[in-house]
Amino acid sequence: FFLVVISSHHPFLSLFRMGLLDLVRSFKSAPEKEIRILLLGLDNAGKTTLLKKLSSEETTNVTPTKGFNVKTIASGGITLNVWDIGGQRAIRPYWSNYYPGTHAVIYVVDASDIKRLDESHIELDELLEEKKLESVPLLVLANKQDLQTAADAVQISTMLGLDNIRERAWQIQPCCATSGEGVQPGVQWLSNIIKEIRK
Repeated sequence: FFLVVISSHHPFLSLFRMGLLDLVRSFKSAPEKEIRILLLGLDNAGKTTLLKKLSSEETTNVTPTKGFNVKTIASGGITLNVWDIGGQRAIRPYWSNYYPGTHAVIYVVDASDIKRLDESHIELDELLEEKKLESVPLLVLANKQDLQTAADAVQISTMLGLDNIRERAWQIQPCCATSGEGVQPGVQWLSNIIKEIRK
């Protein structure tokens, strides 16, 4: 066992201090590139299918999410850590456990299930009232546009009261999670908004 004692005036210590200071400065100046996104919505809205599509995974065998799934996705020069939280009624009270540190919310709506849009509206309103999610950007994906019964983005926006949202950036995007149509423009919008906010 050897103990090396370096004088406070030793040139090596000065170099060490300079290197450490440079390292600390680089951490402070480097922009935070990893972004935490919550993927929320009622059960059967298509959240897990959407996440698998974004991850270029097979979407034929998707089972309901009982807890959560996490995927890391590169988009627009930033890394998105997307948390897909189960949307069953029994799980929703636990959504709040995932709110801290969230940079954006993607809220998925089954546009073909008009009967549940009121329920979806109630859950979204509760999300928007959360202090821990204050001012975070919101992307609403009106999913299942491939079905004839699907309401369009304007109808969904009206039924969810999106025009009443103040003091946060929001966007509604019609899409089909199974084919991927419309998904990428929504995610790109979210990436651009996040980069603007973090400048």
